[in-house]
Amino acid sequence: MTTIDPTPRTYPFSAPDRLRLDPFYAELRKQEPVSRVQLPYGEAAWLATRYSDVRTVFADPRFSRAATVDKDEPRARPIPQQTGILTMDPPEHTRLRKLVAKAFTARRVEQLRPRAQRIADDLSRAMRRGGPPLDLVEEFALPLPITVICELLGVPYEDRTDFRVWSDAFLSTSKLSEQQVNDYIGQMRAYMAGLVEQRREHPADDLLSALIQARDEQDKLSETELLDLSVGLLVAGHETTATQIPNFVYVLLTHPEELDWLRADPERIPAAVEELMRFVPLGVNAAFPRYALEDVELGGVLIRAGEPVLASLASANRDESVFEDADQLDLRRDSNSHIGFGHGPHHCLGAQLARMELQVALGTLLRDFEDLRLAVDEPDVSWKTGMLVRGPRNLPVTW
Repeated sequence: MTTIDPTPRTYPFSAPDRLRLDPFYAELRKQEPVSRVQLPYGEAAWLATRYSDVRTVFADPRFSRAATVDKDEPRARPIPQQTGILTMDPPEHTRLRKLVAKAFTARRVEQLRPRAQRIADDLSRAMRRGGPPLDLVEEFALPLPITVICELLGVPYEDRTDFRVWSDAFLSTSKLSEQQVNDYIGQMRAYMAGLVEQRREHPADDLLSALIQARDEQDKLSETELLDLSVGLLVAGHETTATQIPNFVYVLLTHPEELDWLRADPERIPAAVEELMRFVPLGVNAAFPRYALEDVELGGVLIRAGEPVLASLASANRDESVFEDADQLDLRRDSNSHIGFGHGPHHCLGAQLARMELQVALGTLLRDFEDLRLAVDEPDVSWKTGMLVRGPRNLPVTW
């Protein structure tokens, strides 16, 4: 067994610096791949940084998400994780996931691609009519995934301004006060409860109506689970994709040789999306800890039963033992076994939808704006702060 300094390091190791992954992760992968850390809130935890160990934490049933419910879990904000599908283990997690999984299969998502492309085309035309410069976040990156998830779930698009504000509460670390977070989460749950009642009276051909049917006619989930799942789908269904679109565009605009190569061969866009998923460290820090249900050896370290483990996706995706030139963006990378969408039972439910939307977004922008570029100097791009995810607050572009 490896001897570890019992004094936990302060984590995150540094403030987020654009999309730069703290180089200390690389040092830990080499010297101390499973180490002790202390997040701003909750108890101290183990942090796994190597690819193989991260996959183990996510997939091994000896590490539990459900066990976090009655623990002071390590976290970046004062409010504990909301209960719901993200705090469940199989078989309860599997029961709820099955209710919505068929809406996000590769086949179903491909059926949605033409509609997503029409939405992107409309946004592109509006951008060209308005003329440069403009904010890519507000004019393209946000409305594309919001429109898609609203139509899929059955949420009125005209209410997007409200639920965009409420969604920030789920990702805020210090941007919002604890009272604001609680208020906004309460408002969003009340909004969704009202929408559920509307759909009970007037069912439609959407995912929310299907979930209500599973609740009322088949008793496959409780009313609380119905509400939690609906809110989670709305938030997760647009938030990360709306952040990754400008992240990906920013990376490409600041790697002009890679961008030129992709413009010359747009058939490589799906592979480029996978490489960008690997390269971009979306999370500010590792999140969603698992608790060991029994003593487990991980990376040469003994994790005692009842101890929490954090697993860094961003660090795993830069593991030199798995990815050649791991710190380099390489759109020509053929074998890309990244885990940007997670791994194991909690692998991102909407991964196929996100992939499709990201492919459509990049394809549309590269096709319609041959000389797209930043409208400000790179250091002047404004970035989100006080959030669990990294991304531009706005991304001024011109052409």
